[in-house]
Amino acid sequence: MEPKQIREGYLVKKGTMLNSWKVVWVVLSDDGVEFYKKKTDSSPKGMIPLKGATLTSPCQDFSKRTLVFKVSTSKNQDHYFQATHLEDREVWIKDIKRAITCLQGGKKFARKSTRRSIRLPETVNLSELYVSMKDPDTGVKELKLEKEKRIFNHCFTGNTVIDWLISKEKARNRQEGLMLATGLLNEGFLQPAGELSKGAAEGAAESVLLDQLDALYYFADSGFFCEGYSSDEDVIVKEEFRGAIIKQGCLLKQGHRRKNWKVRKFILRDDPAYMHYYDPTKGEDEPLGSIHLRGSVVTAVEYVPDAKRYSVDGNLFEIITSDETHYFLQAATEDERKEWIKAIHTVSKTGK
Repeated sequence: MEPKQIREGYLVKKGTMLNSWKVVWVVLSDDGVEFYKKKTDSSPKGMIPLKGATLTSPCQDFSKRTLVFKVSTSKNQDHYFQATHLEDREVWIKDIKRAITCLQGGKKFARKSTRRSIRLPETVNLSELYVSMKDPDTGVKELKLEKEKRIFNHCFTGNTVIDWLISKEKARNRQEGLMLATGLLNEGFLQPAGELSKGAAEGAAESVLLDQLDALYYFADSGFFCEGYSSDEDVIVKEEFRGAIIKQGCLLKQGHRRKNWKVRKFILRDDPAYMHYYDPTKGEDEPLGSIHLRGSVVTAVEYVPDAKRYSVDGNLFEIITSDETHYFLQAATEDERKEWIKAIHTVSKTGK
């Protein structure tokens, strides 16, 4: 029988021979993980058998990379993958774990929902804890805080995090809360803002969250930005990041000059209405570019002018901005294209 396909999509993978990280198209079946150089390739670059394999997540072998997980085969070969955002990693982890479990028990793959207890620190699911912490009504409140002659937007203090963990009975005392908060920081869910918190995060082998009033932090996928830089231009650029993240993920984007297609990570924010795009192998320190969506038009298309035929095979859509710049993008699936079009259309009407 043909292997059952469970999940497919873009991930960043570390080379087995070199230390380079590259975007690959990954297909998970019930007995292995195949990865391709391009989605349109007919044969994979490699296949990772899952029988007897183990999964490590979070994998902290790379201090400058977050959202990494490791698949180790029965022959002790390690394969490292990096997701582009938290939810993306969690769905891959859940399905790969289930596939390995089914292989071990000689059963057919079937998704199974599980709820993990978060009463005790050793059983805490950090991703679930992070979602609770971000709840707009009951989570940690994001504030505008002033420090070092700068204004930090969408921020909170280290001791606020510990207070919240104790008040919500996620931790029994400050020491236990500090351990949980440091775990969130090391896994990249929380980020340091300001010299004090950055120094504590970078000054040791493992990042440490400070339980202090003057140590500032922010959520990794929040609308954080800082005002007060010497250049007015820097402040204007930072304003693009004020909006809350509405949607994020990988899409193929056509270049404007060479008309070639490359995988980019896109982050859609609502107010101001911007889509920033990044090289998914290099993180999110600096975007490669941005699309101002206010007053733009987005629509599905069946073909792209001047496209290289092998690069595109459906699920295309076009964004035309208010200044009549055209962007051609390709989603992985028809459903994903519909989701992006709907989200971009909404933001273009409501965001400034």
